[in-house]
Amino acid sequence: MDTQKLPGRINWTRSEVILACSLLADNNWKWMHPSDPRAIELSELLRKSPEHPAAVRQPTFRNPNGVVRKMQDLQSRMPDYKGTPTHGSKLDQDVLHEFLADPVGMRALAERIRTAIRRSEAAPYIVSEVTADPEMAAYEGAVAVAAHLTRERDRSLREAKLQSVRSAGRPIACETCGFDFARTYGDQGAGYIEVHHSLPLHESGPVSTRLADLVLLCANCHRMIHRGKHWLTPDELRAVVATRSAK
Repeated sequence: MDTQKLPGRINWTRSEVILACSLLADNNWKWMHPSDPRAIELSELLRKSPEHPAAVRQPTFRNPNGVVRKMQDLQSRMPDYKGTPTHGSKLDQDVLHEFLADPVGMRALAERIRTAIRRSEAAPYIVSEVTADPEMAAYEGAVAVAAHLTRERDRSLREAKLQSVRSAGRPIACETCGFDFARTYGDQGAGYIEVHHSLPLHESGPVSTRLADLVLLCANCHRMIHRGKHWLTPDELRAVVATRSAK
């Protein structure tokens, strides 16, 4: 039976497995005792992460024993492993293969995930959400998307942008395709829209956001902007929509 699917257990996500595999790789592909400070440190980091709501966690959630067990799952899937494989998952195998194929890139990704958790800049659940998308080919790009989406979801920025649009007498509607949620869904859609940061944060670095940098987008247009390696600007996507509408 897959230990990650037992009742009461919380599945390990890709970002969590990446961190465990990175620790295993740093330890010469050998698991360690739960009392090892490095296992304890990773346990504390995972418990600090907002990826899994506190309400669904057990007291033993991601404790050092669990961290080491995950390392054993990964180690037992090494090509030269001679023992009996543990009951891990396909995700363990996939992440391990990624590390073996690109150890430098995957270690760099693991460090960026660690930094994101420590700084609360990019919640790991967003990293998991993005890396699961087959359109996102580069894992480092996925982390950049995660940081960007976290910034876009800043409630204070969103509310300030909406207020500025209302004050200007403009509707709360997509600035690319014109979709108005209130017009289509009535009260259910009133005031609903997504807010996009037009300047990619992985290019600009930390900056002070101006309201002029924010664009209102419907969910479909927002997703299309972030799809693939090259992120479209709102103007580029607007041109695509206009061209398609004219046909």
